[in-house]
Amino acid sequence: MSAPTAIGPRFDAAAAARVLSDVRRKRPLVHNIANQVAMETTCDMLLAVGASPAAVVAPEEAAEFARGADALAANIGTLTRERLQALRGAAGAMRTAGRPWVLDPVGLGGSAHRRVAARELLAMRPTVLRANAGEVALLAGAYASALRGVDAAISTDAMASTAADLARDAGVVVAMTGEVDVVASGTGTTRLVGGHELMARVTGMGCGATALVAAALAVEPDARIASLAALAWLAVAGEAAAARGDGPGSFRVALLDALHGLDAANLAARAWRAA
Repeated sequence: MSAPTAIGPRFDAAAAARVLSDVRRKRPLVHNIANQVAMETTCDMLLAVGASPAAVVAPEEAAEFARGADALAANIGTLTRERLQALRGAAGAMRTAGRPWVLDPVGLGGSAHRRVAARELLAMRPTVLRANAGEVALLAGAYASALRGVDAAISTDAMASTAADLARDAGVVVAMTGEVDVVASGTGTTRLVGGHELMARVTGMGCGATALVAAALAVEPDARIASLAALAWLAVAGEAAAARGDGPGSFRVALLDALHGLDAANLAARAWRAA
């Protein structure tokens, strides 16, 4: 696939490198209530970029722990009664403290219970909604069926205007990921092209994107810039990992190495253009 190209105001490789440098310098604590099947992957990705992950999912302590975290990644992937309680408590604590959090409505089309939970959490005003195109479509009421399991059945390009509408109506930044990533906010819509098709063959890439966005939000107050920076890191690292690996197994390991090896030089070496 082509090298990452960002189109939009006030974002370029230097911005992505600056946010990454801030993460590594400040080592923010990211409360990571991730999909259980991707918990290790997401924590490893956070460590690779320099953040400090925690995986506190017990409802008895999630809110208390969140009060000491710099950001929250809230993922409904493996949704249980107890995990939903933990998500509510942690999200409420972040909102009360005025700290950033990211909502990831994984598998939204799978059940009515899941859709109710996602909409309840969205009403708590996350800083960023990180979702695929199908999840954005369902949350916006644009399509009755836009998901196959946890995968989108519609392209991000087709949903760009819907993402912008949802960002405006819900009062959040929408970071919609897929073959083309789209970040929509009140200040406009930006597309990011890059990554590699192997990213769709490894469990946890979307969950990892959510965690990385949370890490960026912990150091960057502009949620749009933070979202684009995190997605750029993943796109550049994904391309580098694919060049080193032979398939999904080696790609997973190579991706962590590539995230760890990101710096201003290899981010700037990509084919960026901003307008």
